[in-house]
Amino acid sequence: MATAKAETTRSAATGPHGAAELPSVTVTSYNLEARDEDGFVGDRASRSAFVEHLDALRSHLKRNGDDPLKGETAAISKKELDALLKDGDASEAALVLSAVEGFAQSLAFVIRRFARLKSWAPVERIVVGGGFRESRVGELAIARAAIILRTDGRAIDLVPVSHHPDEAGLVGSAHLAPKWIFEAFDSLVAVDIGGSNIRAGIVELRQQKAPDLSRARVWKSELWRHADDEPSRDEAIERLGKMLHEQIRSAEKEGLRVAPFIGVGCPGLIEPHGAIDRGAQNLPGNWESSRFNLVESIRELVPEIGDHETEVVMHNDAVIQGLSEMPAMQKVEHWAVLTIGTGLGNASFRNRNKPKSEPHSKDKDKG
Repeated sequence: MATAKAETTRSAATGPHGAAELPSVTVTSYNLEARDEDGFVGDRASRSAFVEHLDALRSHLKRNGDDPLKGETAAISKKELDALLKDGDASEAALVLSAVEGFAQSLAFVIRRFARLKSWAPVERIVVGGGFRESRVGELAIARAAIILRTDGRAIDLVPVSHHPDEAGLVGSAHLAPKWIFEAFDSLVAVDIGGSNIRAGIVELRQQKAPDLSRARVWKSELWRHADDEPSRDEAIERLGKMLHEQIRSAEKEGLRVAPFIGVGCPGLIEPHGAIDRGAQNLPGNWESSRFNLVESIRELVPEIGDHETEVVMHNDAVIQGLSEMPAMQKVEHWAVLTIGTGLGNASFRNRNKPKSEPHSKDKDKG
């Protein structure tokens, strides 16, 4: 279980990077590292944990020659698993469903453990994002975990992130931006750095459609799977710089008014001055070095956007993915996000405005 000191550390940053107080919400915790006798609790609900569930089942079946699948379990893609559910024979689909059940039980267990923490105890709704969520297998696992928690008597809603997970990690950056950006610009630059991929893109704010940013969307983005290329840290940063310049150039060419602002989501515990304290071990090279500052590196790569000096604000990637869902979280006061990917990202939030209750059915009828 995470210590009280550890939880306080993650809630105390005053920013501008990794800040607890954001324009519309308070981040009550993120990057929590709850432990038990078996290690990090969150490891039981990562993408690799699902693979382990499926592989364990296959191992039992192989002893009798009954394994219906071929090849290494880790090599089976999300699309292939979804296809087995939809079009596979009964034994193939049943095997995948059994793995879904095992993973759902593990996810429910992780949520119960997080709920013991002070920052998570009042949570009413949990948004689940990350790459695993975009598959049908992931959606079923999330829905099954929600049923497990409900039958446990826990009044916690569990919902999949509404944006595509790849876009949620960019769209959430709009909720990091200062108010002056929304007065003169219609788009901003966002970066999502993960253990396998780096994505850079332009977020179109579309405030004329929805001032609360509920209609914000990714106008265009570029994905680089750095895990395939195994670059050094400096090579990765250089490639990111090229991606940013290309995205900004394309947006300005199309007539978008791009704000001189870059929102960055990155794994780990973010220091107020823009360094990464810990949690970035899956990134290429050493991003936690005291001699490396990701914010400064990005600012050097893109010193200006338009005729204005670039402002860079960074936060934990799970926090930003959660922020993309903030307009839909106005009917609860305390909520959280879990991102299922290479690891399990986490963050919890408290809305500063009172929850907006749904109108009673009679009121709806009058309308």
